[in-house]
Amino acid sequence: MPRVTGRSLAKASRRAAMLDAAASLFAERGYNGVSIEELGAAAGVSGPAVYRHFSGKPAVLSALLVGVSRDLLEGGKAVVAESATPEIALRGLVEFQVDFALRQADVIRVQDRDLGSLPEDDERTVRSLQRQYVEVWVDALSALHPGSDLPLLRHRAQGVFGLINSTSHTVHGRTGARETAKLRSLLDKMAWAALNAK
Repeated sequence: MPRVTGRSLAKASRRAAMLDAAASLFAERGYNGVSIEELGAAAGVSGPAVYRHFSGKPAVLSALLVGVSRDLLEGGKAVVAESATPEIALRGLVEFQVDFALRQADVIRVQDRDLGSLPEDDERTVRSLQRQYVEVWVDALSALHPGSDLPLLRHRAQGVFGLINSTSHTVHGRTGARETAKLRSLLDKMAWAALNAK
């Protein structure tokens, strides 16, 4: 395991700042509408300094979308592993996805519009990770509703992702804490109802 130093922490912090800036700029103007120089400026560095962290703009998009797909899969698995019952697991997954959609609205918008701009191998990786994440939900649904048709459970999970993630197109970081709490509660209830509709 590499030794953590002040320099490595600073490098990781700069890289994270660049990814945050990329998410915001790509969401606002599209991947093709943002230059490396603009990305660097938004992160507080020069354009050429971006190349110390990424080989180019495609690598920035890949790091953003592959990274978040990995985070979702690992986070979803952790939610299930820490849950005592199938119901707690599924409720935890809903809360996890709602939290992601409210915190990472820019990333969802980038994914919706610019997934096809990824290098082919990275696009395949993102799609594979996302399929695995769906199956985490399907397994949780199946445990709560044993004997249910698996393709139907998969449709339920996908439908709930659409419901939750659609908020990314209406929430742009300007929503106050009270409004966000109300939206979170509403999304939790709607998602739970959709997952368990008769």
